[in-house]
Amino acid sequence: MLPLMEEFYTIQGEGANSGQAAYFIRVGGCDVGCHWCDVKESWDASLHPLTITDSIIENATKHEAKAVVVTGGEPSMYNLEYITKQLHQKGVKTFIETSGAYPLTGKWDWICLSPKKTAQPLSEIFSKANELKVIVHNKDDFNWAEKNAEKVGSTCKLYLQPEWSKRNEMMPLIVDYVMAHPKWNVSLQTHKYMGIP
Repeated sequence: MLPLMEEFYTIQGEGANSGQAAYFIRVGGCDVGCHWCDVKESWDASLHPLTITDSIIENATKHEAKAVVVTGGEPSMYNLEYITKQLHQKGVKTFIETSGAYPLTGKWDWICLSPKKTAQPLSEIFSKANELKVIVHNKDDFNWAEKNAEKVGSTCKLYLQPEWSKRNEMMPLIVDYVMAHPKWNVSLQTHKYMGIP
C-alpha cells in the first residue's frame, strides 16, 4: 500500500522527457522541506489514503502511454520494488523523480535526480541518475548545480529549471548560464504553461 495523493494521465512537463504522455502517481510524504515547494500538501503522508498498490497499477495500465512517473512528495521514502516489478511485467516503463535523500528501491527505466539543499542526496544515487534537474531559486543555485553535476555519470543529462514563482527573474540568468556552460539544458514547467496537471 502507498499513501496516494493523486494519480492522473497527462503530459510530462519537465526535463528530458518533457512532452511525452505518462501516467503520474504522486505519493504523499516528504520531510525534505523546500520552502518553495509547489505541492506542500504532499508533505504529510497521513493526509493521503493508504491505497492498495494493485489498484494503482490497474489504473495506470488503462491508458495508451505505457509510461508511469512516480513522484511526490518524496517517493523514495517507500519500498517501490513491488510496483515497479508489476508495471514492468505489464510492459510499462517506470520513471521516478526523487531528491535522492533516501535509498532508492525498485527497477527504474529513468531516474530524475532533483537534489535539494535541505536534505542532500545519498552518494550512491548519483551514479544511477539518468537526469540531474536542479531548481534555480537564486544565483547560488548555479554553484549548487555544479557541485552535483561533478558527482553524476558522464551520460547523465543536466537541466536547470527556474523555480516557478521566480521564473521571470531567474530565466534570463539561466539562459545566459546555459549559453556559457552548454553542458546544461533548460527545463521549463511546460505543463503549467499548458494548463494541465
